[in-house]
Amino acid sequence: MKQIISPHNSQLKHLAKLGTSAKYRRECRQTVLEGTHLLDALLQTGTQPQQVYLAQSCLDKPEIQNLLSRIPPAHTTAVEDRLLAKASALADGGSILSLTGIPETAAPPQSGDCVVLEHIQDPGNIGTILRSAAAAGIYQIIADTGCADLWSPKVLRSAMGAHFLLRLYPAADLKAWRQSYESPLFATTLAENSISLYRINLRQPCAWLFGNEGGGITPAAGNAATHTVKIPMSGATESLNVAMAATVCLFEQMRQRLG
Repeated sequence: MKQIISPHNSQLKHLAKLGTSAKYRRECRQTVLEGTHLLDALLQTGTQPQQVYLAQSCLDKPEIQNLLSRIPPAHTTAVEDRLLAKASALADGGSILSLTGIPETAAPPQSGDCVVLEHIQDPGNIGTILRSAAAAGIYQIIADTGCADLWSPKVLRSAMGAHFLLRLYPAADLKAWRQSYESPLFATTLAENSISLYRINLRQPCAWLFGNEGGGITPAAGNAATHTVKIPMSGATESLNVAMAATVCLFEQMRQRLG
């Protein structure tokens, strides 16, 4: 196995920059998977990482040995623990970083089930929505330029491997997409004149639009929606976190279709 012992190694500098710069990730069309779970999820799809960097202290761990048995030796590199920690965004430094490519994307889909994200900026929220979408059987995700980078390490960690099950369309022009999309578009809102989630027929293909954590969907997006939808809530609760609201809507859709 190759080894890295120099703090000035160009590969480690590359990993560190990928972890912090969305622009650099887009230019290189690469990102970093942190930890064993994401690497395992990637391998389960039949895709090999471009390179795996492992802390020397963890090389003999059974979990690491299992992963190494599934990766060509030429794709693995041992790194001194303190050096790998500097290249990772994780607070504890992590024990394994994997370099993988970002898939090329075509134009956003014009039909079929979609989740559409507008100006959602918290990586944890985006990752949770991706995970819920995959679990609910919705595999097309469209995000506008106001969203956090879908391929950032924070979003990847929050999504827990959902990226490898989905087709992602980042930095999309939502106005142009809406003009060509053929199915209904439902936008979540708190407006009183919105339709209750539980009164909508969700058995046909559709798109769900979820907006910014604080401001919700923009007026233009609301006007472009087929219907605006609200989630009925009891008591004094005024709203749900956007990731939780998305999960409720997507699983109501799945419930109707399973029924």
